[in-house]
Amino acid sequence: MLTTLFVVIAAMLFALFILSKVLKFHRNIAVLFFCMPMLICISPTITFVGGLLASKIAPDPSLATLPLTILIIGIATSTFLVAGLSRKYGRKMATNLGFVLALTGTLLAMYAAIIAHFYLLLVAAFLLGGSLAFAQQMRFAAIESVNKEQAAKVLSALMLSGIFAAMIGPEIAFLGKDWIDSPHGYAGSFLALALVVILSWLVFQLFSNPQMSEDNVNESQVRPLTVIIKQPIFIIALFSAAIGYGLMSFIMTATPLSMHEMNGHSLADTKWVIQSHIAAMFLPSLFTGILIKRFHSANVLLVGTLMFAVVAVIALTGQQVVHYWWALVLLGIGWNFLFITGTVLLPESYHAGERFKVQAVNDFAIFVVQGFASLLAGWILFKSSWNVLMYSSMPFIAIMLVVCIWHYRNRSQSH
Repeated sequence: MLTTLFVVIAAMLFALFILSKVLKFHRNIAVLFFCMPMLICISPTITFVGGLLASKIAPDPSLATLPLTILIIGIATSTFLVAGLSRKYGRKMATNLGFVLALTGTLLAMYAAIIAHFYLLLVAAFLLGGSLAFAQQMRFAAIESVNKEQAAKVLSALMLSGIFAAMIGPEIAFLGKDWIDSPHGYAGSFLALALVVILSWLVFQLFSNPQMSEDNVNESQVRPLTVIIKQPIFIIALFSAAIGYGLMSFIMTATPLSMHEMNGHSLADTKWVIQSHIAAMFLPSLFTGILIKRFHSANVLLVGTLMFAVVAVIALTGQQVVHYWWALVLLGIGWNFLFITGTVLLPESYHAGERFKVQAVNDFAIFVVQGFASLLAGWILFKSSWNVLMYSSMPFIAIMLVVCIWHYRNRSQSH
């Protein structure tokens, strides 16, 4: 366990060296590459440890996934706060508040574990969700730190750091679970998470606010939000990211339940499938930016959408481990293509002076969709079946195909 953590940290430091010394990216990119996964590892920690702890202290074991749902609600409801603070005080000062929320949430969760208080754990999850809203905005801070030509490559590098978050979170959670005595364990997991947050916070002080031109647009010339969101490029960007995130959460959330609870596959096989999925979500980031630049965003979106269609076909073919593995791996790659492309396209819909409110609307929509998807997944699975769940995903795949066609038409009209 400790060896794995050392290997992951060593890999992260090596990647930082490549970004700084070889690719010579702006210092902000290296800082965000380190800080973003250290903060985002809150999410996988709550997913695993929060669920295990909640199953012991909740009034009903069926509420075990409620901390994760509250976490997502915290993200969604905080997006406009993040945008407002970032606009008024700058990215750095606003994100420092995100770190305050993260540290407060981890310490509160630790105390909730010590006294075995379920509702206090939910409050902690909400605060941690708020901190993740700040972490999600780091990708826009990265784009703003470089020129337009570098945006796709920088975003790909930053998204690649997500694989470190997926590894660090569970590792430090299990490493620290026995550090503090508590009725059901895991209090020390949140203490370990708090230490990671503090380390990330210290490194973040090296970040400098991006110097962006406001396009010579004063407040009276800033377009109303209703005008901005009617633009085809905004709708394409939003649908790509939201549907990609929603379908990924919908299928991924149901997979462990379907595999282990309903089909009797071992925990080891289930863990392997989920780990493979997480790797597939982030590893393609090594080349997604290059693909977007070389083959155009429309083609990358189409390939990602077709992957979701293949996921449905494979999942409906059978429910052996190999079916789940292939479906979840392709699901991860499809999510990567749709989410990164949507994020790259979004800045084309706004001027610099409009960026904060547009980014807030975008992220709010994405995480509302993710929250509903994660809640519906379990309900549909237990009320019907895995196959019905997969059929339920098909209308959204069809919508995404229409979005791809629309993007192709806009592309041809602009040339």
